[in-house]
Amino acid sequence: MKSRKTYDKIKIRLAACVVCLGAFLAGCGAEGEESYTKRGMTEVQALNYDEALSLFSAGEENGEDKRLLYRGMGIAYMGKTDYESAIAYLEAALKLSDGNVEDMDFDINYYLATAYFKNGQTQEAVQAYDAILALRPKEMDAYYLRGCVELSQNEFEKAQADFDAAIALDPKNYDQMIRIYMVLEEYGYKEVGQSYLQNAMTENEKSISDYDMGRICYYMGDYENARNFLTNLKTSTDYGAALYLGRTYEALTDFNYAASIYADYVEYDQTKAEIYNQLGLCRMKMGEYEQALSAFQAAMKIEDNGMMQTLKFNEIVTYEYMGDYKTAAALMNSYLRSYPDDETAKREYDFLQTR
Repeated sequence: MKSRKTYDKIKIRLAACVVCLGAFLAGCGAEGEESYTKRGMTEVQALNYDEALSLFSAGEENGEDKRLLYRGMGIAYMGKTDYESAIAYLEAALKLSDGNVEDMDFDINYYLATAYFKNGQTQEAVQAYDAILALRPKEMDAYYLRGCVELSQNEFEKAQADFDAAIALDPKNYDQMIRIYMVLEEYGYKEVGQSYLQNAMTENEKSISDYDMGRICYYMGDYENARNFLTNLKTSTDYGAALYLGRTYEALTDFNYAASIYADYVEYDQTKAEIYNQLGLCRMKMGEYEQALSAFQAAMKIEDNGMMQTLKFNEIVTYEYMGDYKTAAALMNSYLRSYPDDETAKREYDFLQTR
């Protein structure tokens, strides 16, 4: 069983949720008031979708804001991979608008677009992004996400136009450029993606930082130059520098040195799940499974770590490599309750049940 790629590749199935994550608890009741809506959203964050839905239903009976409740129900049903129900509730939430377009309308449309996409309704997903851009023509994320949907439908020219529009809105947003590169690579357009990165280095040569040059070189596959740029930074206290220099040494197959970079950083800061995850992957490469397990589990204890699915999956992988198939199977059963649309995990669970 192979562990998943854990670098910051933004997959289309999660992208809109990432965009809107900061709005999860906004507007969910008066300050200090533990409304059913607010409690429900807390359960959504904890991936307890059935409990969340029960709380939202109680909130509806209690007369709480239906728009917020239906939004929450839509998100919860997305978590359960019941996209038909998610779409129904998100559409209902939009219909409850008072006619004045607010941030909430855009927030719901982002979730709705993702639900449409996951339900195979790509045309509707594009239309949702169209609606956002019609009112907010400088919404960079909408261009990027619409491009991702178009690319998934082999509409490369449309996707490229949207990616170009996103970049034009913020030419020095290297995070955005890297996301575009990654999705282009995923769909077989690696060289096109690299051209974006090369242009960024060329056009901003005098102003780009060592950090950004280093990580762009990393994605270009130029690991020697990536190492040279990133080594200029203080990796023991600089999260981004530590993450990318460690990844660079992993790409150079020096897992021991990569692990030492991650280990030095977590002595300084114990709040970065991605560093722990990379440390765990390095330990696995070196056959140090107990230490790998400790790293993954330390990351899982970090509140709102943003990568619980990856960490749980890697924890299961580690138990399997340790030969503890019983624990791996039990954890996989729990994992599939939270992530029921993971086909790879389903196949692995079938295998584990035979061990």
